[in-house]
Amino acid sequence: MEGRGMIELEIRDINNNIVGKKEVPEIVFNNQADDSVVHSAVVAYMANQRQGTHATKTRAMVSGGGRKPWRQKHTGRARHGSIRSPLWRKGGIVFGPQPRDYYIQLPKKMRDAALFKALTLKYQDKEILLLDKIELMRPKTKDMIEIIKNLELADSSVLFVLPDKDENILLSSRNIPYVGVIRAGDLNAYYVSIFDKVVFTVSGLDRLLQIKGVVS
Repeated sequence: MEGRGMIELEIRDINNNIVGKKEVPEIVFNNQADDSVVHSAVVAYMANQRQGTHATKTRAMVSGGGRKPWRQKHTGRARHGSIRSPLWRKGGIVFGPQPRDYYIQLPKKMRDAALFKALTLKYQDKEILLLDKIELMRPKTKDMIEIIKNLELADSSVLFVLPDKDENILLSSRNIPYVGVIRAGDLNAYYVSIFDKVVFTVSGLDRLLQIKGVVS
């Protein structure tokens, strides 16, 4: 069971200077859930992205083959009843994939526990960064790259967590292959796991805590 204490995070500006500190409930960055809950959440997320529209034709779906290709006996050839047989070229497929739903439903408490555990693992590895704010007056990739360099994150894949959609930041980041931008409400264990570093703005972290019911 998580303690009732708080964890103190340093707040930095975009020039990597410490400008303050923030206390966060221990459940978020010191979660005691088992590591396996993160794996379950990631597997569920990836499964839920599958369309499940793959399909092959069985012998019942293949066109043609309404009559026996040749008589049963006295031809010197093997017996066949239909050109739809899987033995024939362009015949039906045996046990091929058929459309199906891969969706995995996880309880909300389990999804939240997985997210907090994933954040805990990042925090323990010193891969969580808290910024006072990020503001770009225009969408410019060069400005975003400069911020990343100032934060000493140029050698890592980075996920920025914002309170709401910010077009300037989004457009400035989309051409940088190792950078992702996400709203706090869309954050989950999968996104936390696939990036090396997770960078919250103070307002982004506050929004996450509010959405998850950690603070009122």
